[in-house]
Amino acid sequence: MKKVKITVMRIARYDDLIEKYENPIEHSCDMSLGQSFTSVDGKRPDGFCDSAWDSVLPFVSELARGGGNFYDGWMKNERSAMISCNDGFRPVSFLLEAIDE
Repeated sequence: MKKVKITVMRIARYDDLIEKYENPIEHSCDMSLGQSFTSVDGKRPDGFCDSAWDSVLPFVSELARGGGNFYDGWMKNERSAMISCNDGFRPVSFLLEAIDE
């Protein structure tokens, strides 16, 4: 299996939606712009958000197995994907890239 690099490319925050709909929480997303993780054998890297992992897992698994070319040419690099986590209040966009080693 290939390793997959996961890089935080964008972090958004919708304070108007948080104020209107979300109950106060003590711990939310602690990702940093440019932060990167490496998935080995398709496994969740240490410190990677559980909820975000649910969103990226199918794509990481496919890239780790040597696949790619999602949605018939969606990405310029067919061995990559741009996936956002499913947090509607604080979505984070991740670039997933298969690593050749």
